[in-house]
Amino acid sequence: MKHMLKAAALVLGLAAPASADPLAKDVFGAFRTPSQGPAVSIGFYSQGCAQGMVQMPESGPSWQSMRLSRDRHWGHPVMIDFLQGLSRAAQQAGWQGLYIGDISQPRGGPMTSGHASHQIGLDADIWMLPPPSLTLSRQQRENISSVSVVASGGLGLSQHWNTGHFQIMRAAARDPRVERLLVDPVAKVAMCQMETGDRSWLRKVRPINNHDHHFHIRLSCPQGSICRTQDPPPPGDGCAEAQEWINNRANPSRAPAATPDPDYRHPRTYRMSELPQQCQIVATSP
Repeated sequence: MKHMLKAAALVLGLAAPASADPLAKDVFGAFRTPSQGPAVSIGFYSQGCAQGMVQMPESGPSWQSMRLSRDRHWGHPVMIDFLQGLSRAAQQAGWQGLYIGDISQPRGGPMTSGHASHQIGLDADIWMLPPPSLTLSRQQRENISSVSVVASGGLGLSQHWNTGHFQIMRAAARDPRVERLLVDPVAKVAMCQMETGDRSWLRKVRPINNHDHHFHIRLSCPQGSICRTQDPPPPGDGCAEAQEWINNRANPSRAPAATPDPDYRHPRTYRMSELPQQCQIVATSP
């Protein structure tokens, strides 16, 4: 209740009289409970919030939620159902299950640290570490770290890669609810080489840096939600593009010069007025 009152006061400008338009990260980062009402994802993955979120259980027969102190294991019910199903697919791939990283805050919104996305309950991080145990204590889950499937230098796979990674990510990308799967280009190229049948799912797998210790799942907007749609991936399987990322790592001088977006701002700088109007309701409702 104390956290709820604090967040509501921030929205109303009572906690910070000098600013009637507080930073959204301060408002949404203060909540410890979800808002009531049906589950609704609102806005965009990096500029929104969510109503009626549910919490991923700390442990289950095929998963454990990690870094519990962060309180970022809340998601749209469709996401929670997806993650539990993917953890069962991990068992079929020979793992004990999955270690689940960040999803969203109790009411979504910009976070006080870290992610730009994960704001509407439809993004989740899955550790690359095959679980050595599904009975870790809360403290053990704070201390244990994932592993990188990319070798030093960023040009090839590390000794931690196994066929389970391929099978689990393929199962995820084949799920019609999945909009994107973000992973290091080295892992994508490996999956391109391993797939000998239908390659259509590879289009969803998008190369991105800093995703070698985990892969990132993004779901499409569920029925009943009010999300802004992301542009679809380019046509084709994207394998040549991922290889180009690796080639540019090997020869940085030949990589095209990056053109920074002069209008880009990290979501931690967004104020409440910059989120969808429905987020004001989410932030002030019980």
